[in-house]
Amino acid sequence: MHILLIHRAFAQSNQPGGTRHIELSRALVSKGHRITVVTSTVSYLQADSGRAIPAPSSRETIEPGIEVIRCGGGTSGGTFFSRLGGMFGFMFRGFAAGLSVRNVDLVWATSPTLFQALAAFLVGLLKHRPVILEIRDIWPDALEDIGALRNPLAIAVSRALAQVLYKNAKVIIINSPGFRAHLIACGVPAAKIHLVANGVDIDMFDPNSDGSDMRTQLDWQGKYVVLYSGAHGMANDLDTLLDAARGLKDFPEARIVLLGDGPEKARLIARAQAEGLDNVQFLDAVPKNEMAQILTATDCCVAHLKPSAMQAMVYPNKVFDYMAAARPTVLGIGGVIREVIEQAQGGLCTEPGDAEGMAAAIRRLARSPAEAKAMGRRARTHVETHFQRQVIAESLLRVLQEFASPRSR
Repeated sequence: MHILLIHRAFAQSNQPGGTRHIELSRALVSKGHRITVVTSTVSYLQADSGRAIPAPSSRETIEPGIEVIRCGGGTSGGTFFSRLGGMFGFMFRGFAAGLSVRNVDLVWATSPTLFQALAAFLVGLLKHRPVILEIRDIWPDALEDIGALRNPLAIAVSRALAQVLYKNAKVIIINSPGFRAHLIACGVPAAKIHLVANGVDIDMFDPNSDGSDMRTQLDWQGKYVVLYSGAHGMANDLDTLLDAARGLKDFPEARIVLLGDGPEKARLIARAQAEGLDNVQFLDAVPKNEMAQILTATDCCVAHLKPSAMQAMVYPNKVFDYMAAARPTVLGIGGVIREVIEQAQGGLCTEPGDAEGMAAAIRRLARSPAEAKAMGRRARTHVETHFQRQVIAESLLRVLQEFASPRSR
């Protein structure tokens, strides 16, 4: 079966960002299928950072069975309108590139954004091939929920587009069980919804490493290292983490590290400097295959999202990485991912936006190293049992085979 995936922020293991799709693609290739990915030259973490995107387009086989077509040009952007322009730009370029791919059996659309998903649907329509829609975040509701989208007309148009995509998708894949009830409330038949959860390639992480070499490299010797990794955006509400850092200034060994990129990063750096938060360190985004090494040098890790009903539906990739590295998580997110941490007994949960609770959780882990280590071990065991990417890929394969074009059978 030849699968066409249109995904603006497709990340390889040697690039920053989530690697869900490269890992799932490898698993599909191992079963005899091949994947063509239409993507852009912008990384996920830099998509909203205002950085320039290189112009040249390219086409290459990055691994046996996985070909990538990169649509060059365009802008990322630090403003709403420049980000919107980048999304629309990729929609048109991705559509044109997708049409050029021959002998496709199935088109894989993924959202966000709705625009790239629309491009995939149009390619499937013109090629007379079924389209599977993957939902990784509920748009536009998630944007409206955090205040990133307020224009009534834009909200109405986006909701109408989402309904068109839901109706015309052959099947809908969700990466978190939290999305199921919302989609059903939007009129999607329950039988059309299939869970292919976020997870982790556990082989990338060494839970037994003490990270001493990396601690030396990063000048973290003698520090209690608390790591946040990922996007620095409005939804992440990283001001709460800076507030927690301010509450930890009497704990001089604590080093609060924010690793990643995004539209809020420059402002967060300026705030930390203005407030004299010398216990806070900012690091640039690193490729996923380097992230595993950095995690070995940490003591605990943080995941946080802005308080909202929509954010409580998500399964953040970073949490599964933390767990695979056997690090306890300080979780400031409610909903389904909190259930994972509580079931695993793999960390401490605080309320979103609760800086005092976050600081208290960090202190508790620092003062109870044996307890923290046990949490990390339980977290690793839990993802080994329930969230291995290779096993999750089997559920994706079953869905794809059931709904693929008859020509591929």
